[in-house]
Amino acid sequence: MKPWRRKGARLVAGFEQQEAAVLRGLVSQMEDMLKARADEAPQDELSELTGIKAGPSTAPDDPVLARLLPDFHRFDPDQPAQEDMDSAAALRSLHEPELLDAKLGVAEVVMETLGPEGGEVRLSLEQADAWLSAINDVRLALGTALDVSEDMPDELPEDDPRAAHIGVYHWLTYLQENLVQAMSG
Repeated sequence: MKPWRRKGARLVAGFEQQEAAVLRGLVSQMEDMLKARADEAPQDELSELTGIKAGPSTAPDDPVLARLLPDFHRFDPDQPAQEDMDSAAALRSLHEPELLDAKLGVAEVVMETLGPEGGEVRLSLEQADAWLSAINDVRLALGTALDVSEDMPDELPEDDPRAAHIGVYHWLTYLQENLVQAMSG
């Protein structure tokens, strides 16, 4: 990868074909998960009349989706009060569709600006913000799937099933940090 650099009002980087394939594949998988979650949204007459989408009222069971779509209202899981649970359900139903749309939108920007063959990517600042959000979402998803923690070593033993994938997680971290530096410099 040719690191991100600023050229006037644009941010420019170069991606090898394999790097583009990995990033596009991860973003595509995340899009599929988010679209499946959006399809779970209840359909009702009021939302059809008003155009206001209602989302699911319960958190996703999948830990990766739960990390990408956290609760909008926290309560003590050991002693949840009914009104806290009702507030959490109402807030999720109200705000999750908007969050899903935002996450799908930033993923779409990555897919539109990064060709399958790689090559040079030229982004406006708005597109770069979308890339940062999408990379962050992919890192959160992969980090959750790999059970990444602060005390995890940079390299894992070869017999650890996560060892083959931790390098991708570190590359995404580098990609994100490098884009932030280019944007601020």
